[in-house]
Amino acid sequence: MQGGASSLIFLVLLVGIFYFMLIRPQKRRVDQHRTLIESLGLGDEIVTIGGIFGTIRNIHDEDMEIEIASGTVIRIVKSAVARQVVDESDDVDDVEEQEEPPADDRA
Repeated sequence: MQGGASSLIFLVLLVGIFYFMLIRPQKRRVDQHRTLIESLGLGDEIVTIGGIFGTIRNIHDEDMEIEIASGTVIRIVKSAVARQVVDESDDVDDVEEQEEPPADDRA
């Protein structure tokens, strides 16, 4: 009976580790991607999973049209959006304000 109980405990522990290491983080990534897709609007700049930069011109139920060059519009599925491009100039200004050169004590 001791061997059966320890095997059951080991199995439950293994399932718990599997859940917290694989299933839960994957659910979180799926939820974040769904939130990203729902937050996109016309005029937003995005990057696809293939690395194509584009600006959203039209959004449908399952797909969207993005302009990748002047007058060049392609249609992609919404799940192909990897991320939204954010203006980095604001972030650079914040970093430059935080990084001050060290004071020179030499006279």
